[in-house]
Amino acid sequence: MIGISKLYCGTVEPSDALRYGRHSGCLPSHLLQFSKDKRPVVVWNVTRRCNLKCVHCYAHADNHSGDYELTTWEGKALIDDLAGYGAPVLLFSGGEPLVRADLPELAAYAVEKGMRAVISTNGTLITSEKARILKEIGLSYVGISLDGMETVNDRFRGVQGAFHAALEGIRNSQDAGIKVGLRFTINKRNVDEISGIFDLLEKMNIPRVCFYHLVYAGRGSDLVKEDLSHEETRKAVDLIMDRTSDLHKRGLPKEVLTVDNHADGPYLYMRMLQENPQRAKEVLELLQMNEGNNSGRGIGCVSWDGAVYADQFWRHHSFGNVRQRPFSEIWSDASDPLLRQLKDKKKFVKGRCATCRWLDICGGNFRVRAEALTGDVWAPDPACYLTDQEISETL
Repeated sequence: MIGISKLYCGTVEPSDALRYGRHSGCLPSHLLQFSKDKRPVVVWNVTRRCNLKCVHCYAHADNHSGDYELTTWEGKALIDDLAGYGAPVLLFSGGEPLVRADLPELAAYAVEKGMRAVISTNGTLITSEKARILKEIGLSYVGISLDGMETVNDRFRGVQGAFHAALEGIRNSQDAGIKVGLRFTINKRNVDEISGIFDLLEKMNIPRVCFYHLVYAGRGSDLVKEDLSHEETRKAVDLIMDRTSDLHKRGLPKEVLTVDNHADGPYLYMRMLQENPQRAKEVLELLQMNEGNNSGRGIGCVSWDGAVYADQFWRHHSFGNVRQRPFSEIWSDASDPLLRQLKDKKKFVKGRCATCRWLDICGGNFRVRAEALTGDVWAPDPACYLTDQEISETL
C-alpha cells in the first residue's frame, strides 16, 4: 500500500510515525503502514456469499449456502485471539460481508476488544438503518468497491443497477457519520474511468480512495490479458498522482493510495526527485519505513472456513485452520517453509528482483502474482514496470 497523498503531497512526515514509536498498537490508522513491529492487519473473509457477480473477484464469490462459514461463536473466539495477539485492524470482507446477519455483532465485538473494525463491501446492502447500526457499534471505516461509472461498473459487477445502489450505500454511510472510501481495481477495461472516480470523490465529498493493481487470483486469473502493460501502468500512476496533487492544490485534499504493486513507491520517489529533491529525501525515508509488500508478515487472511493465508489472494496455500489452532499460533509457527520465507522474503527472490536497488523499499513486490504467471513463487513480479536501468542505477 503506497500513500500517494501522504508521500507525493506531503500530508505525512517521517516524524509523524516516529513520534508514536512506530508500534502498530499505538499508531493511528493512517500511519499503520509505517509500523515497525508489523503485527498483521487481518482480512477476515466472513463469507463467500455475495449478491453480485464481479468478473475479477479473487474469492470466486457466489450466492450459495454459507454452511461452511465460521459460526458467530467461532468468530468471537478468533477475535479474542487476534486482539490478544495485537493485530491492530480487522477487515471484514467476503464475498459480501453484509449478507451475514451477525456482522454487526461481530464488528461490535472486535471494537469492544480494542481492535479497529473496518468493512470492505460492494455497498449495495447499506441501508440507512444498517448504516446507523454500523455507526453505533463504532465501525472505523467502510470501503466501497466501484470499478468505474455506471456502465463500466455494472458490467464488472454483473448486475444492472449495482452502481446506483452503491452510491446510495455511500450516501447512507455519510449521513450516519461513517468515514467512507472507494476501492477501484485497475485494468484495461476501466483504466479510462480513473478520472471519473476522482470527479466522484469531489462531487460526493468522499475522503479516501484506494486504487488496486490487478492480482491474478480467483476470477481475476481470467483477466491476466486485461492487465495493463508496463507503459500503461506508468501513465495510470502518473494520472493518479496528478489528480491527487490537483485536489490538494485546490484545497480539497483526499487520501489516495495505490495497492498491490510496490513498484509505485520507487516510481513516485524518482518523480519526486526531479520535482522536489528535498521532499524526495523524506519520501525515501517513509518508503524505507513502509518496507514494501507484507504478505505473510504485516497482512494475513482468514477465510470463511477458517483457513489462514498469507493474504486474501493466496488461497492455494493454507498455513492452518483456526478451527484447529489459534491464528496467533499458526502465524508464529516457523515450521511452514513458505510462511517462514515470506517473513524474510528478500533473501529468496530471484532474477532482477534479487539485484534490484529498490528491494528494501519494495520488499520483492507481489509473490502470488509471480507464481500465478511463472509457477515460481520467487520469480520477479511480472507487473513490476520499472526498467532495468531504473532498478540498477546507484542511489
